[in-house]
Amino acid sequence: MKKTQLLFVSTIIAISANAFAADKDGHGHEHKPLHGGVVVEASDMDFELVAKADQISLHVRDHGKPTNLQGALAKLTLLNGSEKSEVQLVPVGDRLEAKGSYKLGTGTKAVATVTLAGKKPVNLRFALK
Repeated sequence: MKKTQLLFVSTIIAISANAFAADKDGHGHEHKPLHGGVVVEASDMDFELVAKADQISLHVRDHGKPTNLQGALAKLTLLNGSEKSEVQLVPVGDRLEAKGSYKLGTGTKAVATVTLAGKKPVNLRFALK
């Protein structure tokens, strides 16, 4: 192989390796909880559910950045053993939220349908830890 071809191939390999290292999951962001909740990815967005006995919040990030939630709607179904309850979440600042009294615990499942303005509804499943 000629020196110029070898240099070209070496450069391409180096660029590819750096791109792979910087973008391990293919999206350029981590799927880690930022608010102490449980994170699920859907439609190239991260949804973090933070569930407490008196408040449930859903944080939505698009490629690691908060999403505009104006006009967003969300319905959350909580499944705790044989008990089932539904909660409507509404935009409150940078999150969707509901306040009330919720029976939650390890193993509680949550199924959410989230509709962001101008987008198709997204269905999500969470398992509380």
